[in-house]
Amino acid sequence: MKRIFSLNDFEQPARRKLPRQLFSYIYNGADEERTMKDNRKAFDRYAFVPRLLTGVSEREQKITLFGQEYASPFGISPVGLSAMWCYRGDVVLAEAAQENNIPAVMSGASLIPMETVAKAAPNTWFQAYMPGDPARVEALITRIANAGFKTLVITADLPVQVNPENYLRNGFSTPLRPSLRLAWDGISHPRWLFGTFFRTLARHGMPHFENWRAERGAPILSATVERDFQARDHLDWSHLQRVRELWKGPLLLKGILSAGDAAIATGMGVDGLIVSNHGGRQVDSAISPMEVLPEIVRAAGGATIIMDSGIRRGSDVLKALALGARCVFLGRPFNYAATVGGKEGVNHAINILRTEIHRNMALLGINRLSELDSSIVRDLGR
Repeated sequence: MKRIFSLNDFEQPARRKLPRQLFSYIYNGADEERTMKDNRKAFDRYAFVPRLLTGVSEREQKITLFGQEYASPFGISPVGLSAMWCYRGDVVLAEAAQENNIPAVMSGASLIPMETVAKAAPNTWFQAYMPGDPARVEALITRIANAGFKTLVITADLPVQVNPENYLRNGFSTPLRPSLRLAWDGISHPRWLFGTFFRTLARHGMPHFENWRAERGAPILSATVERDFQARDHLDWSHLQRVRELWKGPLLLKGILSAGDAAIATGMGVDGLIVSNHGGRQVDSAISPMEVLPEIVRAAGGATIIMDSGIRRGSDVLKALALGARCVFLGRPFNYAATVGGKEGVNHAINILRTEIHRNMALLGINRLSELDSSIVRDLGR
C-alpha cells in the first residue's frame, strides 16, 4: 500500500496478479471502448472556480441517503464475480464499506450467497436484473427482502447481453470454459491461483452464480453448463411498476441517461436514480453521465440522484456533486484495490478518495457539501 498514492495506482498491480481472463472482465468496455474513454474525458469539460478566505477549518463530507447518514459522498458500485479476484470479495467489499460508513451495492451477478453478505454487512444495498418471467421477479424480490436488504437497485440498461468480443479475445466467458490457455494463465499467476481460487475451492467449493435468480445458478467454471441468460428484451415500464409494488423499501433505477426516462421513473415512485452507462460496458458511444447529469437532476422531481462511470479522483466527486448528484459510485477502482490488498486495499482506496475530497474542499473554499452548486464549476464546453 505504501506505493499506491491514487486510485489509478491499483490498476497495474491488479493486472499483474490476475489471469488475463479475469482482468479483462473488470477492465474492458464495449466494442471500441469509446464510451469508457469518454467517461473520463467528460470530467475535463468542467473547471473549478475556487473561493478564497472563507475559513475552511470545519470541513466535513457527510451525506444522508434514504434516512441513513454516511461519512463520505461516494460508495462501491455493484460488480459481478468479485469473489473471483479477491477471496470472499463480495464480503470484503461490503464489510470495508460498512466499517468506513459508505454505501455499497452487492451485484446480482455475485458468487457468494446474498444472505451471507447481508449478515456480514447489514447496511449493504442489493442490485438485481429483472428476470424475464414475472413469477421469477417475485421470487427474487422475496428472497432479497428475506435476506435482510433494505435498499434495492434495479439495473435496466441491459435488455440483451453486451458484445463479448473484448472478453473473448482474452479468453473470458461465463461460465469459464476449461482450456489449456485458461490452465496456463492460472498457473502463471500463482498468487491468485493459491490465494484466491484454490483457497475458495478448499473452503467453499466451486463458486456458482448464487444471486442471479431466486435459485442457485450455474458454476463459474464448466465445460457444459450454460448460464441462464433469459432474454429481457420484452421488459418495459410495467415490469418496473410491479417491482415498485412488491418492494417496500427504497428503490433505485440504475442506467438512466435520459431526462425523459428520469421523469417516468420518478413518476412511478422510484426513490432514486443512478445516472450510469454501466462504466462503458453497455452500448459503445453512449453519452457520459456527466454530460446529462444536470438535465436529469432537473427532470427527477427531487428524487435522489447518484452517478457512476469514470470517477477516479476526489475532484471528480466534487464536480458531480456540484452538478446535482447527491452521491457517486465507483466500481473498477475498488475491485482493483480488493484484488491487490483485500480489505486493507479497499480501506486504503477509501482513505485516498476521502482525503482528496477533504483537501479539495479546503482549496475550493467550502466546509459543507451543501455549498457545492453550479457556480463553483465552469463548463468549458470541451
